[in-house]
Amino acid sequence: MSKVTIPLEKPLRYDPEAIAQKYCDRKMQVLKRWLQILPPVVNFTIKWWLGRKIGQSRGKQLRQAVQLREILTRLGPAYIKVGQALSTRPDLLPSVYIDELAKLQDELPAFSNELAYKFIQEELGETPDQIYAELSAEPIAAASLGQVYQGRLQTGEIVAVKVQRPDLAEKIGLDIYILRSLATILEKRYQRIRTNLVAILDEFATHLFEEMDYIQEGKNAEQFANLYGQLTDIHVPRIYWQYTNRRVLTMEWIKGTKLTHPAEIQSQGIDARSIVEVGVQCTLRQLLEHGFFHADPHPGNLLAMENGKLVYLDFGMMSEIKPHQRYALINAVIHIVNRDFSALVQDYIELEFLPPDADITPISAALSKLFNDALTSSVAQFNFQVIIQQLSELMYQYSFQVPAYYALIIRSLVALEGIAMSIDPDFKVLVSAYPYVLKRLLTDPAPELQPTFNNLLFKNGSFRWNRLETILMNFSNTKDFNFSRTLEQGVNYLLSDQGKFLRIRLADELLKILDAFGETLLSKTPVLFGMHKSYNHQNLAVNIDLETLEYLKRIWILLQKSPGFNSIQVARAVAQILMIPATHETGQYIVKKLLQRSINRLI
Repeated sequence: MSKVTIPLEKPLRYDPEAIAQKYCDRKMQVLKRWLQILPPVVNFTIKWWLGRKIGQSRGKQLRQAVQLREILTRLGPAYIKVGQALSTRPDLLPSVYIDELAKLQDELPAFSNELAYKFIQEELGETPDQIYAELSAEPIAAASLGQVYQGRLQTGEIVAVKVQRPDLAEKIGLDIYILRSLATILEKRYQRIRTNLVAILDEFATHLFEEMDYIQEGKNAEQFANLYGQLTDIHVPRIYWQYTNRRVLTMEWIKGTKLTHPAEIQSQGIDARSIVEVGVQCTLRQLLEHGFFHADPHPGNLLAMENGKLVYLDFGMMSEIKPHQRYALINAVIHIVNRDFSALVQDYIELEFLPPDADITPISAALSKLFNDALTSSVAQFNFQVIIQQLSELMYQYSFQVPAYYALIIRSLVALEGIAMSIDPDFKVLVSAYPYVLKRLLTDPAPELQPTFNNLLFKNGSFRWNRLETILMNFSNTKDFNFSRTLEQGVNYLLSDQGKFLRIRLADELLKILDAFGETLLSKTPVLFGMHKSYNHQNLAVNIDLETLEYLKRIWILLQKSPGFNSIQVARAVAQILMIPATHETGQYIVKKLLQRSINRLI
């Protein structure tokens, strides 16, 4: 096989100034495009509004849904992308619209084979017959930016050959120019719009232009494979670089089933819900661990293979989250679940929603009221769609500046939850995410997470054993929880420099328990020490520590039932802890404190 070489063409990049300069002197072309967009959009909006007012049968809804799909298809790739995003939002549209707009993912009109073959020859330097041993007579699928053929290489590998639509950059450039002009007008005219619409549109356009560059998409696929391809039950297709260029992409052919066809997945002996769980866990690692994430996970880009693995396709629209933003997201999830709204406001500052000098008092109160009114105390009632909907009104009311990267994160999360809900209406992404977020919080030594970690496990100087019990219950129900691995991580953290704070706080808890035993013993021998009266008022402290012992008992039972539990390993871990100098220091600390308290009582 010939040596793989990656094409070195200059990457396609979005330049709003160059686009504006290009169309500034083409007023007639811009006006013509406006006249193509406005009449169908206004006409549909009026009909949809009247239908909402007077009521509609399902048949009329279906006809309107078909009309909307056809309008978006005629308007072109930029508007098709909007329709694809709406197709994953069952919270916004009825199911009849969802089903119809889902056809925009890979059931669009194809362009001619003659044109596609011409592009292949222009991009790869040879005719399709010279490159591929076989190529399907017609496209297998046609999407917003290109169409896909099934082929076979001369070396025998079955491949997917994606060929870009003609004049794509020209069409998208004009639509982005029009939408950007509209966003600028709205921002200037309506001062109450605090969201930077132009920045959000520029972020979207940047990734859309990258998506038109198949060389960049191939690089994205390989980076995604390097970061996440080793995860259990995740597969990323191979890129064949010698048959790839800017407008043609050749990759491994994947046989799979869309996640929105759960019955077909179940018929293959695969649990569709477990596939979604895999997708959630992979998304969490994308957003919170490495920061490089798939920003377009619609149903056409996620397939279940016959071997039970989840396949990611179409790596054109990717994005990144900075490390400090990832840590702020972890903190935000914990603070939302634990209803720590003052800390949540600080997370929004870290996430660049609020300026550092923002008055957080009214915002904290508003967040508290919003979540307490909208959500029950159960984590099981939380989902991203509810959270996003409730936050939108608050963001509008207060001085929130929604950063551009946020739109792509939300697009990714709501698309994933939309797919999940099509399989299981009761599925909640946050419920599945919470154990992973907790695990990151408990095992990541990053200083950005330490305040949240401390507040999670301690309150008013006391260890929250009930919270630890809840955490372990959540962990034990997750697929990737393993007691041995968790114990090793916990011991390593406890013995590290970052774990010094926790060692001291746990020592204080042990001190309280030992002190309670001491008080109990002394209270049983009042005549000897003459302390009958002085110890009667200490019963409350004794009861509190007896309650702690009850928590410890339940926690131990939970651990014994955990996958991978090994009592010998526990004994070794205890011996390891007892042997290190840090433990000797902690032991001396406990003995010293006990002696001080005992002397005080005797005196």
